[in-house]
Amino acid sequence: MQTRPNAETERDRRLEAGPGVPIDEALFADALLASYRRAIESVAAASGDVRTAALRLAAIWRAGGRLIYAGAGSSGLAAAEDAAELPGTFGLDDSRIAIVLAGGTAEPFRIDAAAEDGAAAGEQAIAAFGDLAGDAVIAVSASGSTPFTVAAATEARRRRAFVIALAHRADSPLLRGADAPIFLDSGEEALRGSTRLAAGTAQKAALGMLSSLMGFELGHVHHGLMVNLKADNAKLRDRALGIVAMIAGVGEAKAESALREAGGDVKPAILIARAGVSMSEAVAWLATAEGRIDDALRLSRGA
Repeated sequence: MQTRPNAETERDRRLEAGPGVPIDEALFADALLASYRRAIESVAAASGDVRTAALRLAAIWRAGGRLIYAGAGSSGLAAAEDAAELPGTFGLDDSRIAIVLAGGTAEPFRIDAAAEDGAAAGEQAIAAFGDLAGDAVIAVSASGSTPFTVAAATEARRRRAFVIALAHRADSPLLRGADAPIFLDSGEEALRGSTRLAAGTAQKAALGMLSSLMGFELGHVHHGLMVNLKADNAKLRDRALGIVAMIAGVGEAKAESALREAGGDVKPAILIARAGVSMSEAVAWLATAEGRIDDALRLSRGA
């Protein structure tokens, strides 16, 4: 007796059948969601490599090095987005952060597909930074073989940078030439060839994890709070006020007074509000604690 396949089995069969098989909108949506799940799973599988790279990034930043993000197309935009968030989220000096995009940064939202093939342009863009000893370059390419990005990473290593590479092909030139290769096995795209989808999701998650773990290691994250944020608009000023009040265990009025005394800097404001010290004492404690607010708070309790 022939059994009738259930709806789930039939759906899986049609999803796996590949191009040329007509599927409806609901099945395509399922395929997209499945690819996004694989993307996040690929970041989980690479988390050890991401954590190792983040520790090295933190050491480079602490020693005064620069962070240079490089990429082309949608991968370049993902890299640029992560770079652009670092000053506001972690209070990092934007003069030490650079973005190298195929086609340039004048029109970042107009992807110049032809520029991806410009190996010479990638090499020249990196060469413009001069000696890169003590700096880090984060190169991102879905295929791992984009000529612009591979050339940029190769030139960066020649100039003694520490190169971190993110790609979705295990034996790709970009990963082979990196000091810290991060392979994101996000699988086939539901929309074949559109790497802004699953690959883009994996890149976004991996880059966010990389930079956030770097911020954590630098002491700019405390109990999930951004304690070194740059409060340069009303929303972030309110957030800074809430962070100071929460960690110092004081009311908003006292937190606001401490923030004024600290010139808007969250970490010293926390110490001023909690321990009743001066700005100079708060800065000294933070210097001793290498910028870690938890260690500085322990110093304040022992004073």
